[in-house]
Amino acid sequence: MAPTTEVHHHRSTTKALNKSFKSRHATKGLLKDLSKGKVEDRGKRNTKSLHQQVMSKIDRRHQARRKQQAKHQEHSKTTSIFGGQDGAPRIVAVVPLTEDGDSVTAIRKLNAEMEADVDTTGATALTIRVDRFKRSLQYIAVKRDLLSALDACKVADFVMFILSPMQEVDESGELLIRAVEGQGVSTVFTVVQGLDQIDPPKRRPQVVTSLKSYISHFFPNQERLHSLDSRQDCANIIRSLCTSTPKGVKWREDRSWMHIEDVQWPESSTGNRSSNGEVVVTGVVRGKGLVANRLIQLGDWGIFQIERITAASSLTLKKRKAEEMAIDERSGPAVLATPDADQDDLAEFAPDDIKMGDGNDFAVSETPTERKGVLLDDHHYFSDDESHLPDLPKRLPRGTSAYQAAWFLGDVSDSGSDDEGAMNIDTDLTMEAPALPQDGAEGLDHRIIAEPTEGGPSEYLQSEMFLDPSPNEEADELAAYRSRKKNEAEEDLEFPDEIELLPNVLARERLARYRGLKSLRSSKWEMDEDRVYEPEDWNRLLRIADYKGAKSQAVREALVGGVPPGTRVHIHLRDVPLALQEDVSPGPLTLFSLLRQEHKRTVMNFSMTLNSDYPQPLKSKEELIMQCGPRRLVIHPLFSQTGNTPNNVHKFERYLHPGRTTMATFIAPLTWGSVPTLFFKRSSIATATSFPSAPSLELIATGTSQPPDQGRVIAKRVILTGHPYKIHKKLVTVRYMFFNTEDVAWFKALQLWTKRGRSGYIKESLGTHGYFKATFDARINPQDSVGVSLYKRVFPRGARPWRGMLEEGEVEDGREDGMVV
Repeated sequence: MAPTTEVHHHRSTTKALNKSFKSRHATKGLLKDLSKGKVEDRGKRNTKSLHQQVMSKIDRRHQARRKQQAKHQEHSKTTSIFGGQDGAPRIVAVVPLTEDGDSVTAIRKLNAEMEADVDTTGATALTIRVDRFKRSLQYIAVKRDLLSALDACKVADFVMFILSPMQEVDESGELLIRAVEGQGVSTVFTVVQGLDQIDPPKRRPQVVTSLKSYISHFFPNQERLHSLDSRQDCANIIRSLCTSTPKGVKWREDRSWMHIEDVQWPESSTGNRSSNGEVVVTGVVRGKGLVANRLIQLGDWGIFQIERITAASSLTLKKRKAEEMAIDERSGPAVLATPDADQDDLAEFAPDDIKMGDGNDFAVSETPTERKGVLLDDHHYFSDDESHLPDLPKRLPRGTSAYQAAWFLGDVSDSGSDDEGAMNIDTDLTMEAPALPQDGAEGLDHRIIAEPTEGGPSEYLQSEMFLDPSPNEEADELAAYRSRKKNEAEEDLEFPDEIELLPNVLARERLARYRGLKSLRSSKWEMDEDRVYEPEDWNRLLRIADYKGAKSQAVREALVGGVPPGTRVHIHLRDVPLALQEDVSPGPLTLFSLLRQEHKRTVMNFSMTLNSDYPQPLKSKEELIMQCGPRRLVIHPLFSQTGNTPNNVHKFERYLHPGRTTMATFIAPLTWGSVPTLFFKRSSIATATSFPSAPSLELIATGTSQPPDQGRVIAKRVILTGHPYKIHKKLVTVRYMFFNTEDVAWFKALQLWTKRGRSGYIKESLGTHGYFKATFDARINPQDSVGVSLYKRVFPRGARPWRGMLEEGEVEDGREDGMVV
């Protein structure tokens, strides 16, 4: 018998599993401690998330299958309007970026090798049926025109830019790209026209690579450039246009929209152009369903109501079916939708008998002549009232808490020194962004313990002999002190909000509307003082308490009912001015359905970023042209700081410097959601030669619409600065801030500050020329300047619709009488 070999076996694991502890022998006290805080769960529930649950292979396969089916259903729903013999055409906007680019020639070359039926539906629109892919393409041939390109790309499913191998893209072409990109663009294709003209042929790949590098700067997703001189590239473009899914634009898909193919004016409009009449526009419904109760925005013509919506014959019907449909239309077109009692009206403001305020009756505030002092937060302080001064800190023993300090009636010191043991019980207000000294209490330097400034023991003399300087000497010194002044924009950047009063102007009269704030970010703003200066229709503006809920409701309403997308319809518009027949622009005409309440005016806020390459700062309240979604408005915006503050008070900005972001506020129709916005300005004559139809538009800024807020206070700040004339420890004599004794007494309640973070108060007036004595919490630097901040609320201005070319208007310089900004 053969000997057996022993085989060595390793144990399966190196861990030793000990017996688990059996809790059945645990004491009652231990069980009670273990069950502390636990609540009996009678119903068994799964507390694990979907990612924590272990799924079987079959369950994972079913889950992946369900996701695939949901994605396929969504894709089918998106592309279903393009399928079939009567499907909606895919709109393609062809935009040349160079002077030698021709969009009509590009369309002809693109479809030269396709067996397609060409149907001309307008001066710039061509509808082509591609039988190979059973799809229809509608080309919009755009010229080198800014507004026409924006309107065409606004309703386009695909945007095709034409580049030239012979010419570079100039400033006008780059303006077109930036404007189209800024308003929101769908799927983009880029083609090269005239590539065969490059000799020798070996240079052509280098030219294509250079052009691709340029267009990738604006659209990084561009994989390749197609040549219109290549039959294979043209066939590939046609295949992509017919089979790919458009990316779409978010703000556009929330509404119903269409490209107008035909406009029918009433027969009586030829003789009488001053009246209104019913106008019929024809097109294919896109986006959401078209509801007859909602208002529509028809290009730059305005907002109109819908009389009725009727069915229209399809352009791709065969001849026999087209004749049958024509016979049916003569007998009477099918009415698809009519408005009911829920139709929106054209009123932009609430009725006079209905106020949009909170319903409280506020008493008229007292006139400035009845007051004796400036308004500080919510109280008018008088010249003989010292209640505005901070409470004197007590002299307490070291280690005394705030609770123990209430039991000491007087000053108690445990040492012979008055400086030791002084403590500041006040706490600092912590803010998210760093504050400046002129912003109030949170911007001051609190590292030095405050000492008594008024009423307490002081080592300084309470009064001293003071002689007013001669008028000539004082005028020369004032001119020398203010000789550093530069132009307004540079002065605003270096010394923001600082003003210099003229010696013959009374500050209490010139700054009667201004008030003081202890803190710009946290002090309560008294609204009653501003009701006298509110605009005429301020209480009739739309106010939205719950913006998110109201927006969700308006968007959900657009999902239900209406004429389904993909239907070709006739829309009968009510009360359209017949004079618009003469103002038909060469560009495409678009139609957008407005959501509920989008025609009513409210206080709109837009985040606005000025282009960094813009040569100069932009002044507030300057006339601009804004395009937000389907509308263009002429605005005079107020600029203010962005961000959120506890008191909803934001500082007004006089200038918007290049590269910076601000909040632009004005009164305009409501826009739901975050919609990209373009801001234009009248430009030089050089741009007018490139864009004949819009000779004065230059893209200077971009932005996004923000939620409207009528309670957002825009506070215009002015800073009066003075020069420290004499400094004796913490006692300072200040001049050039005021020029008479009455102004010193009027503004005595306000807190003084310096640019290095020191704070103080006016102690007493000196002489009759506005000199005064002030005490500070620490010794100030001789090169420092003393300032005081004053605020007033400014109200936004109303916007008006854009009706074509800008009218020549007067430009407001914003200079106020009696002060130099």
